[in-house]
Amino acid sequence: MSHGFIKVATATPLVKVADCNYNVQQMLPIIKEANKKGVAIIAFPELGITSYSCGDLFQQPLLHKKAEDALATLLGETSNCETIIVAGMPLPHKNQLLNCAAILHRGKIAGIIAKRNYPSQCESGEERRFTSLEQANDCSTITLCGQEATLHSNRIFDTGSYTFAVEIGENMSSPQPTGTLLALQGAEIIVSIAANSEVAGKHNRLIQSYKNSSERSIAGYIYSGCGYGESTSDVVFSGNAFIVENGTILAKNRRFSIESQLTISEVDVELLRYKRRASKTFATAVNEQKVSIGYTRIAQEQTAIAELTRSISTQPFIPEGEQMNDVCSEILSIQALALAKRIQHTNAKSCVIGISGGLDSTLALLVIAHSFDILKRDHKDIIGVTMPGFGTTDRTYTNALKLMESLGITVREIPIREACKQHFSDIGHDISQHDVTYENSQARERTQILMDISNQTNGFVVGTGDLSELALGWATYNGDQMSMYGVNASVPKTLVQHLTRWAAANIVDSATAKILLDIVDTPISPELTPADEKGEIKQKTEDLVGPYELHDFFLYNFMQNGYSPTKMFYVAQHAFAGKYDDETIKKWITTFFRRFFTQQFKRSCMPDGPQVSSCSLSPRGGWQMPSDASYALWIEECEKL
Repeated sequence: MSHGFIKVATATPLVKVADCNYNVQQMLPIIKEANKKGVAIIAFPELGITSYSCGDLFQQPLLHKKAEDALATLLGETSNCETIIVAGMPLPHKNQLLNCAAILHRGKIAGIIAKRNYPSQCESGEERRFTSLEQANDCSTITLCGQEATLHSNRIFDTGSYTFAVEIGENMSSPQPTGTLLALQGAEIIVSIAANSEVAGKHNRLIQSYKNSSERSIAGYIYSGCGYGESTSDVVFSGNAFIVENGTILAKNRRFSIESQLTISEVDVELLRYKRRASKTFATAVNEQKVSIGYTRIAQEQTAIAELTRSISTQPFIPEGEQMNDVCSEILSIQALALAKRIQHTNAKSCVIGISGGLDSTLALLVIAHSFDILKRDHKDIIGVTMPGFGTTDRTYTNALKLMESLGITVREIPIREACKQHFSDIGHDISQHDVTYENSQARERTQILMDISNQTNGFVVGTGDLSELALGWATYNGDQMSMYGVNASVPKTLVQHLTRWAAANIVDSATAKILLDIVDTPISPELTPADEKGEIKQKTEDLVGPYELHDFFLYNFMQNGYSPTKMFYVAQHAFAGKYDDETIKKWITTFFRRFFTQQFKRSCMPDGPQVSSCSLSPRGGWQMPSDASYALWIEECEKL
């Protein structure tokens, strides 16, 4: 097992109705390919050895015998196969006929699972031909293909590296789906073999139901449905096959194909364990279980995964797909509504904000404007203050003024250079020393101005700092770290950039959009040291602390997924292949962990702010960590990368 990733597969082979030998011969090359690629477990469709649509032929003893012969062939041909195989077949047992899944490993039958739930009406009439194992009232040892095998209605299999269980038939409409029960009993991966026929619109509902179930159960699902070759007398089987992990589709095949398909991805069982431990809801549901399902041990050797095939997002905070516009609108609305409540609660007459011409203050100003629109308040009660300092460039200064004017707010310009010079003189600091004192005094001077103006105008200061800056401690303590309300507190830098671009395209006029896009394209900088000889930004944040896209990637996977530095490095290598080399990734991972731990004291007294992303560093309802926590364990692992 490589960092908790288990390579799994779902297959949709071609079939011929009731031709068991043909069907197994179609399965064998798929199995061999999967084994060669290091797949740990592969799922084939329900009743795949015979085909699902045999109708009353299922009652024929000849079909039963040929199915067993085909299973024997499968066992013989896979005796050296490390991949665990889940294959569906009918099984006569004590004058009953069961719909079963055979679990095979290294030419042995590790177990037989019989279907428990039958819909009241199946297109194939399955419910009139098969009996559930509970109805047969049996759970016993049987002889199949010359081997003793245990027959169960439910069972969990433990390989030592991961646990899995098998459900037969799609039963998501059940009040308690079988997969949910199995997950609560300890199964990390649910192999779901089924035979859903296709009707218009059904596929999306099927996908969504498995996404929802995997998220509720904090589990991985391998789904394999019947495909081309089944009888089309009344229905069509499109060959649905997909792999899901905790609500996310990792991979899916191409439906309506007339060729066999193998779909592979990797399920992160370490992530599932982390999520389950962190979920009190899951723990409560486990404790409320009234049944107990037994375990069967399968000794499987795990090989290292040479390369991940699953997609790893380089920007996990950024919304994707068709819902992107809705999510962006929703985030802005959450921020604005939260601020509106604080304005009403405090009876504030104004909101005061420092506008630098940079990203964070731009987004915060857009939020304030939206909040004032919600409250039907005049934008003139928004007081934007631009405070040129030693490092302010013409580009940011001009953009700050243009943005404030375009939104119709009250503009105040208060240069801080002379005040800082006086302060340097008072404390005996050499102005030519562009050190931390030189930089932080400017941030604190700006904060003092904003606080005092808010007192003058019976308002409060809206903070602009974002989640990424809080994580890295890239803020001056009691300077830009402080405000009365921080609307960007849980918005990481990559999302700030994305939201600003989205706002330019969707909610402002063309003139304002042009300003926003130029702000997005401006290098990120606190502008606390003088510009270069061309008057351009010299102090670039990402040159000093590292690329924000890397730090946001690290932050998400540390907080949301519990990744260690080693695992984080492993997934970052895959995600950023071709963009950042190993040494660069290692350098900034080390920087991230060192800064994250040492800068906790700044977060321990951060202002209120709404949570809008999946991560929050609020010491009240989000991240709770002592300011003196040691980073030794994490840095030690970083140094070994």
